[in-house]
Amino acid sequence: MTQTILLTSFDIWMSHHQTNSSDELLEKVSQVSGIPHDLHFLRKLPVDFQEAPKQAIAKINELQPDLVVCCGMAESRQKLTVEKQARCGKEAIVTPLNLPLLIQDLKLTEISEDAGQFVCESLYYAVLSHLHRHPKKIPTLFVHVPILTPTNSQPILDDFLHLLNRLTQSNLH
Repeated sequence: MTQTILLTSFDIWMSHHQTNSSDELLEKVSQVSGIPHDLHFLRKLPVDFQEAPKQAIAKINELQPDLVVCCGMAESRQKLTVEKQARCGKEAIVTPLNLPLLIQDLKLTEISEDAGQFVCESLYYAVLSHLHRHPKKIPTLFVHVPILTPTNSQPILDDFLHLLNRLTQSNLH
């Protein structure tokens, strides 16, 4: 069964950045043919604590996807990292997804418990909070993307595509 997946990325936010690796990755995903899902992209979200969640939640409400995967850049990380939780102050919301099963056997992906305490985490928290109250119970994940290089670009894309395929399997929810 074809599932509708919403994928989000961020725009650049620092003057030395030419691109945002999360958006680079989604550009590469958009060029892959034969993906058996209905992919929708909300690319280049503003790096803004209020505006990014507002735009993402509006798109979720409009699209009513089966799955939401938000992506952000993690300049200091070397692997894709799937975020276990999002915090806002002392509150934390944990994704109900089975992350160990999700990343099993992936070489360039690991689980993180620190979504960064910046706009990425703010977006993840807002989306998880919104969807926690949603009657459809839409699974949501945040993935941090390292800087893409000629060496890691294809293996990172491969791992991300495996993540998307696995996320559509009901045993992960």
